[in-house]
Amino acid sequence: MKNDTSAKDFDSIPISWREAGNEGELLLFLHGLGGSRDAWEPQLKAFSNSYRCVAWDMPGYGSSESLNDLTFKSIVDSITSFLDTLQVEKAHLIGLSFGGMQALHAAILAPERVSSLVIADSSPSFGLDGTDPEAWIEQRLKQIKIGKEPKDFAEEVLRSISGPDFEGIELENAIHAFSRITPEAFEASCRCLTTHDVLSELKLIDSPALIIVGELDEETPPSYAHALVEKMPNATFLQIEGSGHLTPSEKPHEFNSAVASFLLSL
Repeated sequence: MKNDTSAKDFDSIPISWREAGNEGELLLFLHGLGGSRDAWEPQLKAFSNSYRCVAWDMPGYGSSESLNDLTFKSIVDSITSFLDTLQVEKAHLIGLSFGGMQALHAAILAPERVSSLVIADSSPSFGLDGTDPEAWIEQRLKQIKIGKEPKDFAEEVLRSISGPDFEGIELENAIHAFSRITPEAFEASCRCLTTHDVLSELKLIDSPALIIVGELDEETPPSYAHALVEKMPNATFLQIEGSGHLTPSEKPHEFNSAVASFLLSL
């Protein structure tokens, strides 16, 4: 019987997700601050022939239930509980930006549940460039405070952080993914993100890791990716030319090829 690789949505509580493929090891895709499960369509299509692919809505996003206190520890607890729901002991964690931070915390707090890591356009610590967390939060929430919702500023934000060639269906998918975020979830995530700092713990992560960054990423520039690789004992650096901060969506072919080669090397 042929493997059914078509994507299916599971609007469950507490976590909702999209799944494609039903054989092979689990790839768990963790979206960024301005995303949801829809952001990973190019990856679900690319990998579902060989892997079981799952893209979640993180707590509070899309159709997933909010957490009373959104912290990196509570997010990791949600990841491990979600793996239990999926009846999987370990997964390859593939995270973009905020999702990459979550994957790093998972590798530190629950290493037994992590097969490998792909960290895209992310950082070892908030504020490496000296950014003040309160000023950053205020800037990100400015439009929320005047009554707008994420769907109202999705395209503006996505264009501001991506490379110049980001257009077409992938941009449309990214806008749709961003538009599913509630104002409350966006604010909670902004506040959580500024607490991220695993610099002193990166040496504890011995999972194989691929650190990917867009050449033109100004949010988490290549120097941040190098900082990760320098401190992680089993990490490899890869820069993707012409991409900004949303490499899996902006350059899906290049991103998917890199991830496929990495997974085959394990």
